[in-house]
Amino acid sequence: MKLKLTYGLFIIALIGISASLHDVSLPYFFPEIPKQNKIILDSSYVEIGRYLFYDPILSKDLDKSCASCHKQKNAFADDRKFSLGIEKKVVKRNTLPLFNLQWYYGFFWDGRANTLRSQIREPIHDKHELNASWELIEARLDQSEFYKGLIEDKLPGITIDSNLVIEALGQFESILISDRSKYDRVLLGNDHFNTDEYAGFLLVNEKTKGNCLGCHTSDADALGTIGRFSNNGLDKAKTPEDFNDQGVGGLSGISSDMGKFKIPSFRNLVFTAPYMHDGRFETLKEVVDFYADSVQANYSIDPKMSAHLGPKNLNKKEKAQIVAFLKTMSDSSFITDPRFSNPFREVQD
Repeated sequence: MKLKLTYGLFIIALIGISASLHDVSLPYFFPEIPKQNKIILDSSYVEIGRYLFYDPILSKDLDKSCASCHKQKNAFADDRKFSLGIEKKVVKRNTLPLFNLQWYYGFFWDGRANTLRSQIREPIHDKHELNASWELIEARLDQSEFYKGLIEDKLPGITIDSNLVIEALGQFESILISDRSKYDRVLLGNDHFNTDEYAGFLLVNEKTKGNCLGCHTSDADALGTIGRFSNNGLDKAKTPEDFNDQGVGGLSGISSDMGKFKIPSFRNLVFTAPYMHDGRFETLKEVVDFYADSVQANYSIDPKMSAHLGPKNLNKKEKAQIVAFLKTMSDSSFITDPRFSNPFREVQD
C-alpha cells in the first residue's frame, strides 16, 4: 500500500531533499536546529573527535571510552539496562542513544545540560562513568605522540586543552545524523509502507487511538520527538518522595517537574532496547502495552497523557501495527556507517 500523505508529510515530501556539509546529510524535513547547538563543521575537529570518542584515554583508569557505553550497533546506546562505567560501576540510568543531537533542547534524561557542547563535560567528570579531570586528560594528550602529531597536522598551532576536546567531541557527535530509515525513504518517495506499517502510522497519529503525536513527531516533522521532557505516567505518586527517581525535578526542586524525563525519539528503537530511563521494558510490545493499558495517574503527570489513563481502544492487531510502523523508523545504515565507526580499527587494518 502506498502512503497517502497527510498533514505535514505532504509538505515534507515536497521539500524532502538533503543538503550536504562535509559529506553529512542535513535533512530538510527535520525542524530548525536550536541556535545554541548550531555548529560550523570543520572536518579536522570531526576527525580528532572521532578518535577521542573511541579512546579510553579520556577515562581515569584508561579502561573506558565514550564508545564503551555508546555503541554504534545500538545506535550509540547500550544493550544493557544500565551501562558499566569505570571500575565496572553501574550508572544510574539507561544509556540514551546518540543521534540527531543538534536538534535537542536538553540532554540526559534529566536535562542537566542544555547544549551539545556542555553535555560532553558530564560523563568525563562523573565518578560512575569516566571519572577523569581535565588536567589528567590534557597531560595525556600532550604526552601522546599520536595526538600531538594528529592535532599539529589537522589544527596547527592549536592548544591542547579542554576546549579542544569539547569542540572535537561536539563536532563528531553533531555528524551522527540518522535519516536513512525506511520511514525516510517513504518521505522521499523512494519506498512505501506495507499495509500494517501504514495502519500503524495512522494509529500513532490518531488522537483517539495511539495518540503519540503530542510527544513523538512523525508527521509534522521527522525528528521522532518534540525534544522536551515529560512525566509519562510510569509510576504512581502522590508526593515527590514517591518517585524512586525524580528526574528533572531532582535537579530543579520544582514539584511539577518530579517524574519528568527526556522524551526520546521514535527513531532506531529496534537497536536501543531496553526502554525508558530505568530500562524497565525489554520489547516494543511492552512499551505499546504500557501506553495502551498501564499508564499510572500521578500528581505531576503530563496533561498530554490524560488520554492514556485507563484502557485504550487498541486491540492486539492494532498494537502490532503500531510496532510495525515504529520499526520503519530504524536506520540500519546508521549503525553500520563507516564514518561513525572506530577509527583505530582502520589504523590497525
